[in-house]
Amino acid sequence: MAVNTYKSPKSGKGFSLPSLFDAVLGKESSFELRLPMEWFPYAVFTMGLGLVYIGFNHMSERATREYNQLKKEVEDLRTDYTTLKASYMFASKQSEVAKRVKGQGLIESKNPPYKIIIKE
Repeated sequence: MAVNTYKSPKSGKGFSLPSLFDAVLGKESSFELRLPMEWFPYAVFTMGLGLVYIGFNHMSERATREYNQLKKEVEDLRTDYTTLKASYMFASKQSEVAKRVKGQGLIESKNPPYKIIIKE
């Protein structure tokens, strides 16, 4: 019967992520202190999703600030328009026009307008 023996892992000179972690953490660090390599893709994916979430959050806050600023500007323009329209309506009244042109020698007609009909 054959005797069971322990096979030592091959010491390759290639670069791998676990060998990089071993070099950083040191050979004497225990398995509990290191992140198991089978979880590494999930951890990277979760960090990527977190970065995308943060980016979208910043983008939506910027859009909200711009929306509020534009809304305030539109409200200011609307009030300016209403004020100007009211002042123009007041200035175009017949009594106001008569007051303005009185200094030029023009007077308001007392007779109503009439239609001129030409027979051919």
